[in-house]
Amino acid sequence: MMPPPILRTLPDLRALTRGWHRQGETVGVVPTMGALHEGHLSLVEAAKERCDRVIVTIFVNPKQFNSTDDLAVYPRNEADDAAKLARLSIDTLYAPSPDQIYPEGFATTVSVNGLTAVMEGAHRPGHFDGVATVCTKLFTQTAATDAFFGEKDFQQLQVVRRLARDLDLPVAIHGCPTIRDIDGLALSSRNLLLSGRARTIAPCLYEELEGIVAALTAGQPFDELRRAAIARLERAGFTGVDYLDLRAADDLAELDTPARPARLFAAVQLAGVRLIDNIPA
Repeated sequence: MMPPPILRTLPDLRALTRGWHRQGETVGVVPTMGALHEGHLSLVEAAKERCDRVIVTIFVNPKQFNSTDDLAVYPRNEADDAAKLARLSIDTLYAPSPDQIYPEGFATTVSVNGLTAVMEGAHRPGHFDGVATVCTKLFTQTAATDAFFGEKDFQQLQVVRRLARDLDLPVAIHGCPTIRDIDGLALSSRNLLLSGRARTIAPCLYEELEGIVAALTAGQPFDELRRAAIARLERAGFTGVDYLDLRAADDLAELDTPARPARLFAAVQLAGVRLIDNIPA
């Protein structure tokens, strides 16, 4: 199978999508930062099931990184990504250069309040401004009717949903289930940065989340469960727990008990790599 055609400029992209819209076709976009894995590919499959046309974007967005070191080591392999997409027969891979997203003199930032004040937003100031800004740009540039995001980044998914709703963007936002490795570790591009030993430790995070949810269902208090889980994670080799929160699924309000639809969220440090995960509670 041939890799998909790669477009790098906005005029080329619009020349392609203009014809699709004239024919009344739906256009699904899967925004990514590359280093594609089966989680990304599951989003592409969901887009293909729902939409007439599918665009995958690859853009390592500098505005959502809090550290230049983190940006520098973020895995990049466009040729490998294109090869992985070949079997899915998407319509195009849009891999714009930075000037196509942030041209000289770019001076606009899109911010979403409330949902961004906790968890990732609290630990990574400005991160969600970068996410909201680049998503607004990509939705506009691709003229997508539908966009697909993984639930592994559930806070991001809720931010993007609010963004599209508040700005009346004509794009439907679809959340897709987290894809996990056989040992339970949520697939992530950052997993490539884990050492062999760290990779054997990483699945403990999911095990702890599952254990907490089971104990919550049995009526145990969350505060005690959280303290015990953090202690076990640190003994297992995690070097820090940024947060371990029980929050409402809709507005991310902090909860003591899953009295309404809720999710359990965690962000941890392991051998210099930051991992996040969440599951329904």
